[in-house]
Amino acid sequence: MSESTAPESVTTTWSDLPTTARLPVLFVGHGSPMNAIENNRWRQSWQALGTELLARAQQPRLILCISAHWLTAGWQLTAMAQPRTIHDFGGFPQALFDQQYPAPGSPPAARFISRSVLQPGSNRPLELDGGDWGLDHGAWSILKPMFPDAAIPVIQLSMDYSRPAAEHFAIGRQLAQLRERGVLIVGSGNAVHNLRTMRRDAPDNQAYDWAIEFDRVTADHIVQRRLPALCDFPQLGAVAQMAHPSWEHYLPLLYAAGAVQEEDEPRFFNEGFQGASISMRSVIWE
Repeated sequence: MSESTAPESVTTTWSDLPTTARLPVLFVGHGSPMNAIENNRWRQSWQALGTELLARAQQPRLILCISAHWLTAGWQLTAMAQPRTIHDFGGFPQALFDQQYPAPGSPPAARFISRSVLQPGSNRPLELDGGDWGLDHGAWSILKPMFPDAAIPVIQLSMDYSRPAAEHFAIGRQLAQLRERGVLIVGSGNAVHNLRTMRRDAPDNQAYDWAIEFDRVTADHIVQRRLPALCDFPQLGAVAQMAHPSWEHYLPLLYAAGAVQEEDEPRFFNEGFQGASISMRSVIWE
């Protein structure tokens, strides 16, 4: 019986499982929902990365995804056995709404993670969502190209937008332990995200000066291993305000960066921009 459906009394619990080789942690710039179905370089890169990860001796037992598109009061984990595919967008072709990603969930893993990670400031465990959410497009639009068989269980972790950046990073620090239990941690957002100034006719190698500057500073922090400094992005003032009029697309980077270990090396992929104001910069640490 699979762990996502078997009664917990007859299933090996997550706390009993042996540790494994440490899995990577990812931050993926997801950009437009259309990237999920268009044969562009962003999607091709996701496909190549998924092939690379599945070819390794240590493959993911579970994917924990932190998406820019699930904001809650407090932090929650999806805890249903079969999360639904959420089409949380409008104005796109029917082909995008027809997309489904039937990856299973894992209630036992959700319970284990809930007990293992405490909410900053309250020391309460993460809350469990048994059916209201599912997999939003921040999750399935990148996971479907990476892992098209939808065989790996997926859990989403929400974000409390009201909390300071350092608390999101702190939760990432707690998530780091999961990498040695076969969990692939994936943050899905964008290093720069301003839809108000987006220019759909702009080529991928062009962007506003403020977008280029914010993306450069972010990349420098990653390369120089100044990951806690990522929390200080408001100090960039007007540049930060233009790069993120609201910062839900930046926050998933903090979870991924928080889960990085000292010896991990960053590798960028999908560098460039969509519409001059959306950075597609993505990074894998391993």
